[in-house]
Amino acid sequence: MNVGGFAVVFILLALTELPYWAYYHLAALDDKLTETPDYIVVMGSDGMPSPSGLLCTYYGVEMANKYPRAKIILALPYNEKDSTRQLKLMAKEFVVKGIDSNRIVFEPNGYNTKSQADQVAKIVADSDRPIMIVSRPEHMYRCLATFRKAGLNNVGGKPSFEFPSDEDKLKSEDEESDWAERSLILRYNIWSYMQYEIKVLREYTAISFYWFKGWI
Repeated sequence: MNVGGFAVVFILLALTELPYWAYYHLAALDDKLTETPDYIVVMGSDGMPSPSGLLCTYYGVEMANKYPRAKIILALPYNEKDSTRQLKLMAKEFVVKGIDSNRIVFEPNGYNTKSQADQVAKIVADSDRPIMIVSRPEHMYRCLATFRKAGLNNVGGKPSFEFPSDEDKLKSEDEESDWAERSLILRYNIWSYMQYEIKVLREYTAISFYWFKGWI
């Protein structure tokens, strides 16, 4: 398939709900932790203060409040330029929202999901301890599979879904603007679904690589 054909397929798919459901499937929503977690692992995603990093932190705080006895592991690669600054920014989000800093542990040595899973396994030590992982929805399937391959048997996920604006709030009471509203919603959905397509394609490429390497 040439570039033009790929672009046509890419756009046509964005007119359907398939990109969203592929994205939704990667979130592994049925793969939940059945026990109260001893550890909550918050993946740093694209760093701080990126949108995905802030969303993961938001959900991490939510889980930390729900499970007050759980330790919190913040997993974000060490950056030579700013040392652990981004990890400290993540930790600050927890502390300002009332989470005791003594509960927080940094994991700065892993540079990808595989090495982060290995490092977390060293921190946890016991392979059967219940662990909840907070990460981007499209990353959750690969993350859970990688952590299990690293020897952590009791893991479940909490995907950091975003909540877009309600379509009803984009509507006007003026009947004459109905066409413009439909056009706005259509354009909004197409752009969102194109973004889902990119995320899904990127993630399936990563899953294929991890499978080839024997990491999942």
